[in-house]
Amino acid sequence: MSDLSTLRSETYINLQTFRKNGQGVPTPVWFVEENGVLYVRTLARSGKVKRVRNNPHVRVAACDARGNLKGAWLEARALLADETEAAHANDLLNRKYGLMKRAFDLMGLMRKESYAVIKIMPATESSPSTAQKP
Repeated sequence: MSDLSTLRSETYINLQTFRKNGQGVPTPVWFVEENGVLYVRTLARSGKVKRVRNNPHVRVAACDARGNLKGAWLEARALLADETEAAHANDLLNRKYGLMKRAFDLMGLMRKESYAVIKIMPATESSPSTAQKP
């Protein structure tokens, strides 16, 4: 089982979600960690959200802003957070990323974007993965 809390001090993680054909799609993202769970806020219409809905198997790794890996991949599973969790995760993200995060929120507000929060948990031995492992 992966210990996702080891990523806590990082600024970015590379979140790899999987297409229906098993091909991985890595994306560098901001995140926050709480109690061994990672939260990522993204546009509700994004490909990440669509892929997580279809396949909960994901991988995460520390990276820089361009997605260059700084550590090993960790196997995990993801789902979309409910409204209460999403609001809490957004508060945590505001604390971690400050004015930069709020600036992005303002741009989204002006474009009338809606957001989703992806909740990422350690993969468990009993979790079936429908993705083809790379």
